[in-house]
Amino acid sequence: MSRLRITAGVWRSRQLSVVDLPGLRPTPDRVRETLFNWLGQDLSGWDCLDLFAGSGALGFEAASRGAGRVTMVECNPRAVAVLQQHVRTLVATQVEVIRGDALKFATSAPQGYDLVLLDPPYHQGWLARLAPQLPRLVKPAGWVYVEAESPVEALGGFVAQRSGRAGQVCYQLLGRDEG
Repeated sequence: MSRLRITAGVWRSRQLSVVDLPGLRPTPDRVRETLFNWLGQDLSGWDCLDLFAGSGALGFEAASRGAGRVTMVECNPRAVAVLQQHVRTLVATQVEVIRGDALKFATSAPQGYDLVLLDPPYHQGWLARLAPQLPRLVKPAGWVYVEAESPVEALGGFVAQRSGRAGQVCYQLLGRDEG
């Protein structure tokens, strides 16, 4: 089992274990730091959805930086167990871990979010299947963060505002297309 480090906020420098699963790619520290620099460091009161939670790196980072509520959705039972253990260890009362299918959750989510984090398994068409749900999932002034195997210029009525690349990972922050 490997480890990841929360980079900022109330849990800064806390180490979290990462379950060894095929295709699981925890978002690197540098990429998380860049994302939260783009968003501003303080997410106080934000509702965040980490739709392919995996290691929980993105969701716990958002919670550490003040997000009022973080919903993590993950289908793998081993990953879910590790996420639930982290919630207990950190006393992360604002974090809810849901074991389930990302697309099913997205189609039935009860409300919109300020930030939707999408880091799905590569080469499986998840982003295309989720795109129609994004306008409803994201609050009017909200953001969508995407990690993918290739650049994402637009998705479901959202367009890239900022983007970067770290090794094989293309990452981008998308906002509503007002054009």
